Amino acid sequence: MATEFRLPELGENIESGDVLKVLVSVGDIIAPNQAVLELETDKATIEVPSPFGGIVKSVHVKGGEKLKVGGLILTVEESGGAPAVRKEETKAEAPPKVERKPEKTPEVRPEPARAPQPAAAVVASPPAPTAAGPQVAREAAPASPSVRRLARELSVDINEVAGSGAGGHITEEDVKAHVRSTMTTPAAVRPGAPAPTVPLPDFSKWGEIERQPMRAVRRKTAAHLSYAWSTIPHVTHFDKADITELEQLRKQHEDRAEAGGAKLTVTAIAMKVIASALRMFPQFASSMDLPREELIYKKYCHIGVAVDTDRGLLVPVIRDVDKKNILELSAELALLAEKARNRKVTPEDMEGGVFTITNLGGIGGTNFSPIVNSPEAAILGIARARMEPVFVNGMFQPRLMLPLSLSYDHRVIDGADAARFLRWVAEALEQPSLLPLEG
Repeated sequence: MATEFRLPELGENIESGDVLKVLVSVGDIIAPNQAVLELETDKATIEVPSPFGGIVKSVHVKGGEKLKVGGLILTVEESGGAPAVRKEETKAEAPPKVERKPEKTPEVRPEPARAPQPAAAVVASPPAPTAAGPQVAREAAPASPSVRRLARELSVDINEVAGSGAGGHITEEDVKAHVRSTMTTPAAVRPGAPAPTVPLPDFSKWGEIERQPMRAVRRKTAAHLSYAWSTIPHVTHFDKADITELEQLRKQHEDRAEAGGAKLTVTAIAMKVIASALRMFPQFASSMDLPREELIYKKYCHIGVAVDTDRGLLVPVIRDVDKKNILELSAELALLAEKARNRKVTPEDMEGGVFTITNLGGIGGTNFSPIVNSPEAAILGIARARMEPVFVNGMFQPRLMLPLSLSYDHRVIDGADAARFLRWVAEALEQPSLLPLEG
């Protein structure tokens, strides 16, 4: 039996990707869970496995194409225990025909089960109690019971969802798309966003040009930073840390770090310092939920570190930084950075951060203003350390000074707290003997 394999859901908010390489050809025999496609999503390269095995009858995609979730990849002549998988797919695709008849029979019954309706009404305008009766006619919205259940769980009015299936049938993806659209395009965001309708001039009038499509990472970076910049009132606070003693300590122990397959870097040390600072200043690990007028304080300590790759900026996240020593963090950071550069990092590797560190010291510069990695509240920028004359004990001495910049969400963090936070970080870097290298 010929079976179509379509691109499955790849993770939260991932709707499509760029096909880098098709790993099979017509006539190949594939095994269940064998990778058949290499796909680049917003911030990761993923090998997509086929859930069933068999003979590849046709390939419907090629390298360089953009593929959406649900897009057709292969047609396979199944062999082995694949029919069960196919039945699930058929069942998922069938609701437009199977479910529409029963929909009319229980049309009146779902009304008691819609107790969550007031919660959904908060999104729109609350209906008057007397309006509940006339709304029964709207229950004819074509959707299966499972889709209606999902809508209720997400506090979505099924009647407000546009259906993309046959005859306007509403699918689970339609409900999810409706939620994403509601959450990512609030009216308050639009005034600060750049006007997308302003056309660019015809640059070819002045000379030769070349157009290249944006890579998936660049598209995601552009969208994410535009959103962060337009929704977060940014302020950047600057300071310097005297890391003369810290640099001596780092050189003294770098061999031990290299023995474990890593480098003892300022970034790894800064991660441990930030983990301690977040315990002292918990608002720097919070996020603002503006619609609910709440601040969300995270009790975990996952820190993202910006990594420069040939595809653009990636931010893998180190988990439980507060529970690891500096040598452990150095090894884990080296491993994740290598995965990012080799396109092996996964979407899960870049989720869950509460704070971000970006270090441009290896390239140069005296200071910079990083953009907050929404929905986080702050980001630490590190520039290149330089020897400077510093007045110490009545005389100038050459000291190695490290420029630090803290960008923060001014809705969440006050300027005085930002100054205290960054001074605390600087003083911790200036006392390396207190840092837990191995403990």
